Amino acid sequence: MERVARTDAGLASELRVSVMRLRRRLSNQREATDDLSVGARSALGVLFREGEMTVGQLAAHERVQPPSMTRTVACLVDGGYVERRQDEHDKRQVLVAISAEGTRRLQADRRRRDEWLAQRLHQLTPDERAVLRQAAPILERLASLD
Repeated sequence: MERVARTDAGLASELRVSVMRLRRRLSNQREATDDLSVGARSALGVLFREGEMTVGQLAAHERVQPPSMTRTVACLVDGGYVERRQDEHDKRQVLVAISAEGTRRLQADRRRRDEWLAQRLHQLTPDERAVLRQAAPILERLASLD
């Protein structure tokens, strides 16, 4: 039993290091003039996938404090990447939605990163790519566990 724990701990360490290095490499695949933080790009992605929501809902989704998300949303509004509007059903609530410019920016950013990663995947063997095809849904599930 102890051997399994050490093996799992070793795997955890290897995955953590590898995933973080890959994330850093992917984060560097942006335009030199990119004015968006990682958190702002992540918020845009959530709004693209999930649709409009309140700042509080967005903060909860991203697991940050509402004041931090308020600042992020303000920057995104200033850049024209998101739009705010009053909730029709609850006039006290403000909803945030990705704008056409935000969608364009997000899709261009994703294309650039996907192209970079596809070039690196092409350098792997077919067997290595097959292993990654199998691992991708497992990594997604792992990222979703609480």
